[in-house]
Amino acid sequence: QVQLVESGGGLVQPGGPLRLSCAASGPPFSLYGMRWYRQAPGKERELVASITSGGTITYYTDSVKGRFTISRDNAKNTVYLQMNSLRPEDTAVYYCKSVKAGALDYWGQGTQVTVSS
Repeated sequence: QVQLVESGGGLVQPGGPLRLSCAASGPPFSLYGMRWYRQAPGKERELVASITSGGTITYYTDSVKGRFTISRDNAKNTVYLQMNSLRPEDTAVYYCKSVKAGALDYWGQGTQVTVSS
């Protein structure tokens, strides 16, 4: 099974940057598409960004377009989420998930991002 560990969360001021990492272990990382989700208190978990196994195709939810960038390094078994121009409404627990047709999806444990002055 795939094991995912997120890191990089923390407290950041509005307008600031933060980079999240999600390190994977288990089956070959390069076979899996990867997604970042977030869940704010009292809200449903939402898809933030995704990237295909080869890194050629990305997707962003409208609220983060132009501010967030998803990328991956298959040699390091890691997917990243670079977040710029952060806003208070970006405050949430951020999760990464692996996806592959015919296989189970796996989630990380989440990392807290708080945007506040």
